[in-house]
Amino acid sequence: MPQAGQNLIGNRVKEARGKAQLTQEELSIKLGKLGVSIDRAGIAKIETGIRGVLDFELVALAKALSVKVVWLLGVKE
Repeated sequence: MPQAGQNLIGNRVKEARGKAQLTQEELSIKLGKLGVSIDRAGIAKIETGIRGVLDFELVALAKALSVKVVWLLGVKE
């Protein structure tokens, strides 16, 4: 179980982005089309655990990466 305050989805975002063959910039553009503004640097910070993710950003990331929210959270269904 992750420690309190630990970024839960950073590694999952990076993994899904790699599988989708998207650059951080391309993911940023996809998020923008969904109405969520996270620039390339913001995505890098999410992936390295420096920046957390708000609930609406989590939903948009899942949609942009074609994964389920629960997968990004590391929940086993």
